[in-house]
Amino acid sequence: MLFMPGRLNAFQQSMLGWNDLHPYNAVHVVRIPESPEVERLKTVICRILEEKGLTGLRLDRNAGTYEYCGGAPAQDIRTLSVEPGGFAGLGQEIERQLNTPFIQGERFSPFRFFIAPGLESFSLGLVYFHPIADADCILGLLREIVETYWRRGNSGPVAPVDRHPARWGNHECLPVMAIARKLANFPVSIRNLRKSCRPIYHDTGNLDNAFSFFSLNPEVLAAMVQFAKSLGVTLNDLFLALLMKAIALLTPERTQDPRRKEISLGCIVNIRKDLGLQDRGVFGVFLGSFMVHHNVPVGVKLADVARDLRQQTLRIKQGRLYVGAAIELAIGRFMANLCSKTGRKTFYQKNYPLWGGLSNIDLNPIWPQAEEARPIDYFRAVSTGPVTPLVVSITTVARVVNIGLTYRSTVFSAAEIECIKRCFMEPADLLADNL
Repeated sequence: MLFMPGRLNAFQQSMLGWNDLHPYNAVHVVRIPESPEVERLKTVICRILEEKGLTGLRLDRNAGTYEYCGGAPAQDIRTLSVEPGGFAGLGQEIERQLNTPFIQGERFSPFRFFIAPGLESFSLGLVYFHPIADADCILGLLREIVETYWRRGNSGPVAPVDRHPARWGNHECLPVMAIARKLANFPVSIRNLRKSCRPIYHDTGNLDNAFSFFSLNPEVLAAMVQFAKSLGVTLNDLFLALLMKAIALLTPERTQDPRRKEISLGCIVNIRKDLGLQDRGVFGVFLGSFMVHHNVPVGVKLADVARDLRQQTLRIKQGRLYVGAAIELAIGRFMANLCSKTGRKTFYQKNYPLWGGLSNIDLNPIWPQAEEARPIDYFRAVSTGPVTPLVVSITTVARVVNIGLTYRSTVFSAAEIECIKRCFMEPADLLADNL
């Protein structure tokens, strides 16, 4: 069989550069409501990876290409010794996986798997080399693994994927007007960044990730949805506003700075629809991003912050400015490559001072659970990389929101992360003050 290489796009090339400094991985975890049959699960995983052709990955950084060369996968599954109903060991394993590199030989597997036993259930974790895949295709892969495992003897055909989407590797497929609007918006973005306060990195050489996760129960989620509707904002806008308020609580000295009073946050966007790739079975990285900012003065109401952010996100969405993030990344990568390795670690801290990034996925339209006899649970974790010291991975499953917080321990203490969690988990007072 002839394997045609895929073209590495701007996001993938930037991720590879970040991976040179520290492992840039991501983790998806699905809780399956039954006891595990490890050998059968291993057989299912190996079969699906092999039949989809997602084995034997080879990267050519100089040529800017990658290809899956095939071959039988040697896929071990790490089984954790986790007490039933306990999550501490699972969180520690996720943190370990985020900080463990994929060894890039001539050919390598960009996937690792682990199992955490639970009470009449188990959690299956899929760890992946982020420069080669985004959450959308990993979600589809993990769903197929789970559903094939559930079918037992009735294996069924494996859904094909386009592994080497060369046509989509460059920017020729990006909407021209969206790129033009992004370039025209550069002066505004630079001005906003110059007004944004910088997180303090106590050890710039330490890029290790720490991890914590929690859930919002259906009552809290319902209150948030109602509150967002009453303000005329999206739930994602409200999550950004909550994160803004949380960071503001941790940075009271920021308001005294004569120049850098604002807080800037990033948000990842799936751009498959913009590229006409939805439901096309394309395996790769197709992401955009945007930035929002606010000075969050003392005493400002959550409603006011959310409305202000809505004005920004609405303008970004109408102009599809998030699509042009590929251009921004290419410029940043060029400038970072002019620095030494030490300089690359601090490049974004000095020039792109984000406090956090948001990655938000609603699983319900993709893998609906309302009518399932055996509903699954799902959450995610993403490495921080050098761009931001905090990544908030939000996953809505049925009527629950699961949130993973990956953070740089050299910026945030465990106590500060608990403060951020409380702002999300106990928003009743914040919401009541703003009704």
